[in-house]
Amino acid sequence: MRKRTIALGLAALAVLGGLGWYASLDAETRGLLAAMPTNRDVLMWTVPQRDAAFRAMDRLPVLAEAHEIAASDHPLPLPAGKPLTVPGIDGYMASQRAAGLVIVQDGKVRLERYGLGFDAKGRWTSFSVAKSFTSTLVGAAIKDGYIKSLDDKVSQYIPDLKGSAYDDVSVAQLLTMSSGVRWNEDYEDPKADVALFNNAEPEKGMDATVSYMRKLPRAHPPGTVWHYNTGETNLIGVLVSSATKKPLSQYLEEKIWKPVGMEAKATWLLGKTGHEIAGCCLQAATRDFARMGLFVLANGNAAGQQIVPADWFSAAIHKQKDIGEPGKGYGYQWWTYDDGSVAAQGIFGQGIFIDPNRRLVIASNADWTRATKGPEGDAREAFYQKVQALIDAGN
Repeated sequence: MRKRTIALGLAALAVLGGLGWYASLDAETRGLLAAMPTNRDVLMWTVPQRDAAFRAMDRLPVLAEAHEIAASDHPLPLPAGKPLTVPGIDGYMASQRAAGLVIVQDGKVRLERYGLGFDAKGRWTSFSVAKSFTSTLVGAAIKDGYIKSLDDKVSQYIPDLKGSAYDDVSVAQLLTMSSGVRWNEDYEDPKADVALFNNAEPEKGMDATVSYMRKLPRAHPPGTVWHYNTGETNLIGVLVSSATKKPLSQYLEEKIWKPVGMEAKATWLLGKTGHEIAGCCLQAATRDFARMGLFVLANGNAAGQQIVPADWFSAAIHKQKDIGEPGKGYGYQWWTYDDGSVAAQGIFGQGIFIDPNRRLVIASNADWTRATKGPEGDAREAFYQKVQALIDAGN
């Protein structure tokens, strides 16, 4: 009887301990536990699972490990500006399933809204918005002398790519997604490369991305055809880390996060072999995504320090490759518009839209109904144009 009493007491303590642990968790982690994804493939998650996980991708190591990026000691101020009234904003936020929307003009916040239970203090994942951060680190590495030229061959910095289809590909061709290497980026095809490469078992002693990418065949001569390829951004991340001899997250902290004045801590998810997933998964506050836009508007100058070469953004955010859509193109991991605007974009509705002519930045996070093929993308493009028109009208 006494043994049974002791056992029950221990069980009760375990339950109470568990409750105490649960109560100590933040709301994002509790939400993730309540709608825990059943696998690591985000493309196959349900809407409730995505709603819970996109704000907490870095909370549970069972999903992925992450490196932290410390906030700046001197955050870049974002003072309030003249409120911008956007007709139909409530309906737009709902139809986008928007989590965050920050509109900054001339360095001042003109509109800031949140949804899905998210707020200004939370971190939402970036998906491919991270690509534009990664490409900017290439510019920083050139400024610092770690990378000599965009004409250098990729295999010069990643020796394990020698003998592969990437052996003759230049850094510039990798940045503009014109390597000519065959790749399938269909987000709704479970057998596409974009779904398979993060889960493939790497060769012993080799980075997981490099291990997968070095086996891909060539489809076109390098530099001749633009083809969107997330795996190649991951290669860019490996290249930067190899050149700088620093983890990508550390270099981001040193060259962008702290100098630019990011207000909140960020995290970057890691792949199987411990390298940051450079084409994805940078978790940050929506306001700090907006600050990245201001950094671009400042031509890569942060607090008087030129982080990238003075001519970097004159090339990076302008059309380098035609993508087959009128009025649009692709730069160095940035989507370009012929009117001079540029955007970083991620699946399910993440984005940073930058309009240099209007000194305008629109940072947004969302959980669209589909990765890219739903109606939300066209609606967001129309929203950008609406905001531009409102500003031109003097609102």
